[in-house]
Amino acid sequence: MNAVDATSRSVELETGAPPSLLTVILDTNPHAWNLLSSSLPLHKALASLLVFLNAHLAINPANQVAVLASHVERAEWLYPTPSKPAHPSGGDTEMANGGPVQQPSDDANKYRPFAAVERAITTNLQALLATTTPSNLTSTPTTMTAGALTLALSHTSKLATSGPTSTQSAQTTGFNYSDPNSNTSDARSGAAPPSLTSRILILSASPDNSAQYIPTMNAIFAAQRLGIPIDVLTLASASTFLQQAADATGGIHLARTTPTSHAGLLQTLMLGFLPDPTARQNLILPAQASGGGGVDFRAACFCHRRIVDLGFVCSICLSIFCEPVPDGTCLTCGSHLALASYGRKPAVVPRKKKKRKRAATEANGVETPGSAGGTPAPA
Repeated sequence: MNAVDATSRSVELETGAPPSLLTVILDTNPHAWNLLSSSLPLHKALASLLVFLNAHLAINPANQVAVLASHVERAEWLYPTPSKPAHPSGGDTEMANGGPVQQPSDDANKYRPFAAVERAITTNLQALLATTTPSNLTSTPTTMTAGALTLALSHTSKLATSGPTSTQSAQTTGFNYSDPNSNTSDARSGAAPPSLTSRILILSASPDNSAQYIPTMNAIFAAQRLGIPIDVLTLASASTFLQQAADATGGIHLARTTPTSHAGLLQTLMLGFLPDPTARQNLILPAQASGGGGVDFRAACFCHRRIVDLGFVCSICLSIFCEPVPDGTCLTCGSHLALASYGRKPAVVPRKKKKRKRAATEANGVETPGSAGGTPAPA
């Protein structure tokens, strides 16, 4: 247009906050929620979570949400509803596990996007619990947090690579897939702001499963590499692995394990986890206000899947073992660890204390030559 009408127009860059993607992993382990039923039933926690999601969507019309269920034997999507292949006879492809998700009614008292999210989450959660058999509960009493983290990271990467241009897709999570050594989210480089920020929130109600230590840590390292913070809200016993996830990725970890804190679940979600990564740069986070210490950095051994304070580490693959491996052979990489004192502490020989001769003779009442009491007076 400058060449047509000889006018100068400046290009205005959008300086507002970029849209944010919030992926929530909800622990739906029936064993854990049965223990919390007296202070925090599952339906009350779900109601607080829906209000929190609505608040996230209301901040920016371009914000997105995704909800995953970490169940006893699998991890499944609650929102958005996964698309199933079309049936040969035709029909709707948007199917949930329990049937098609009904479209929300046109209620004048409810915002339509809020109603769509609420209807999809409640319908898919009911179908998930209805398909859970007693044999599933007895076979796996823990939850599949590692699988849910993997699905969340895959969904975030999919949105990162599905942008309209390669520049925007690279800036979706602050990670450049073509150049891993570059940081596209650095505002000092003069680059455009990221088109989408992402984070993961885990609502945990189950204890750690040491058998999932390796896949959980792999997911944590992937989130750290992609620059995706993992926020953790613990409702029951403290989780060692999730504490490390929040600490490694720069997320927020809060433990609300008492019945009084369970009553204020909505306040904890709104005040502690509602700000996105862009807004957190100008805020004092709850973890920083409380000191941010006390992270449990213990690991699970690779041999018996036990959480250990002190273990043996392979110098080749860095595998951790709770006791010396048989024949000095690593169970992971097969390397032979030839150490003379492997598994044994070196003997410590106490040093003998030397006593002075004068003190010893005085104690026995014997005087040695030249040990007179005073100096003789001159004649």
